[in-house]
Amino acid sequence: MKSPHFKSTLICIAVLGALSAAPVMAQTATPPDTSVSTNNESARLSTEFADFAGSDTNSQALVTGLRDGTAVTLDDVTTNADGTTTTTSTTFTPATGQMGYGNVKIALSLAEATLAKSGITDPTAAELAAALNGGTLVLADGTSIDLNGVLAQRAAGEGWGQIAKADGFKLGDVMRSPKAIGSAAANGHAHVDVEKVELAKAHGVDRPSKPEHVAKVDRPERPSRPDRPERPERPDHPDHAGRPGG
Repeated sequence: MKSPHFKSTLICIAVLGALSAAPVMAQTATPPDTSVSTNNESARLSTEFADFAGSDTNSQALVTGLRDGTAVTLDDVTTNADGTTTTTSTTFTPATGQMGYGNVKIALSLAEATLAKSGITDPTAAELAAALNGGTLVLADGTSIDLNGVLAQRAAGEGWGQIAKADGFKLGDVMRSPKAIGSAAANGHAHVDVEKVELAKAHGVDRPSKPEHVAKVDRPERPSRPDRPERPERPDHPDHAGRPGG
């Protein structure tokens, strides 16, 4: 029969072993992978705006470029009469720089509503770039439509609500159904025939010019010190008189 002392010793050994293993388990625990949620959000937005962008590839390029503030290249693929295809590429750099996914969704929704209001529900790559960064749509009848660009306005310091209001929208309505809100604002206008698209040139932020160098003002010359008067010459000492002869 084992003594109580022996049993308590075994219990202590078991507890110490469990405690020593705990830090090892804590160190080997895998931290949560935040990239998974990021990739899911990117994929969700890409799917949501695939029809607007014209393809899954274009939509992914838009979401990635707006998110990272990097150049976006969009492709238009047209089928020729002989069955061959022609690809035309349009590249632009978002005026806003990096944005969160929430802002990316707002920007694309506003761009879709803006184009739909102008009668464009199936935009080309160039038209989409103009809606985002600004530009002019030149129509076949010679008229034109100026687009301020939702990203250009945002970069200028305007809030999303202000940008939506300038186009006659309510931001909440746009976020629910951008194409429907934009088409309703078009008052039933037919699809416009765009002859060409002139994209706005990306201007850098002008830095304030440095003030011109101001020449140093010459300090007035110090008045010269008056010449010290010359000391009068000491009179010559008289020769010592000769001592009288003894």
